Amino acid sequence: MASMNDFIGRWKLVQTENFDEYMKEIGVGLITRKAAAHLKPILEIRLDGETWNFDQFSTFKNTKLSFKLGEEFVENSPDDRTYNSLFTFENGKLTHRQNKIKENHKSSVLTTWLENGKLIQTYQSGDVICRREWERE
Repeated sequence: MASMNDFIGRWKLVQTENFDEYMKEIGVGLITRKAAAHLKPILEIRLDGETWNFDQFSTFKNTKLSFKLGEEFVENSPDDRTYNSLFTFENGKLTHRQNKIKENHKSSVLTTWLENGKLIQTYQSGDVICRREWERE
């Protein structure tokens, strides 16, 4: 079973399913959705002491997310939504819970794990599930 340390490295996005539907579900605007749909970002996962860093690089926007496992924090999404977020790691899977703060926002659960050498992520909000696959760069 994978440990969090197995996630460390640089990953390139190779496949996405239902990303536009997911973004629509959480309220991302049309122009941003269309731009994001064509991106092939690089995800860099690092560990600095007890702090995990998930940095995503693309031609559209770069994002940085830092967290400690088991510690809730306020997260600002790339499109300026705000969440109470919590990361946990259990049975080889990293779970990222984004709990809405504002009533008009939507909560999500993002799950990350390794499968056949690929980093797999699912993003779920309501009944909509997106799947993304990453390969080591």
